[in-house]
Amino acid sequence: MAGANIPDAKLLAATRDAVVAERPKPDWPQHLCLDKGYDNESGWGVIVDYDYEPHIQLIRDLRPPRKKCHKPRRWVVERTLAWLSKCRAILVRWDKKACNYLGLLKLACALIWFRRYSHLVLSSAWP
Repeated sequence: MAGANIPDAKLLAATRDAVVAERPKPDWPQHLCLDKGYDNESGWGVIVDYDYEPHIQLIRDLRPPRKKCHKPRRWVVERTLAWLSKCRAILVRWDKKACNYLGLLKLACALIWFRRYSHLVLSSAWP
């Protein structure tokens, strides 16, 4: 164990030595996949000392970035929760029974989707 201000690469040897169960000698090369935080002398040194085949992502990767195929949709959950928070019976839980609250939640979701569907149908009907 160490403090949060110590980089993980410095603790790699201690973590490897702390393995409790003894492993049998493997018949094939052992791989170790690590992120960019281990791309330094201490990270590479520990990997070589313990005879692992390293797979470390380099800090300055020379490969071109990949093309993005889709638009990000990170706000979908926040938007839906904002729509649901407009229903006061859901925002402030007045119901004592969970089944009643679940029924109101389902009703609010159905109402939201009905409004969206009717808006899409009406907007596509206009020339």
